[in-house]
Amino acid sequence: MLMEGIYCKILLIYLLLLNISNFMLFGWDKQRARRGEWRSRESSFFLLALLGGSLGGWLGMRVFHHKTRHLKFRWGFPLIILLQLCLVFYFCKIS
Repeated sequence: MLMEGIYCKILLIYLLLLNISNFMLFGWDKQRARRGEWRSRESSFFLLALLGGSLGGWLGMRVFHHKTRHLKFRWGFPLIILLQLCLVFYFCKIS
């Protein structure tokens, strides 16, 4: 096993926090979009996704119906999720 015990727990907590952050960013940005206010850059969503918050971002897209028409979001987030799941399974040997 490449990573065991405490390291996998730390990784999972890290991923949980990033996913919650990206989910909340989608909700916050949607709220600001409705008001016509300043918005987050699209690169911010992808940065959080690439750092590990892709599932939270994808759920935020669905829950808040935000950025769902953009192809780079519709295809990019699921691809990042797939890559990250493969990495987590590889490093933590989750069975």
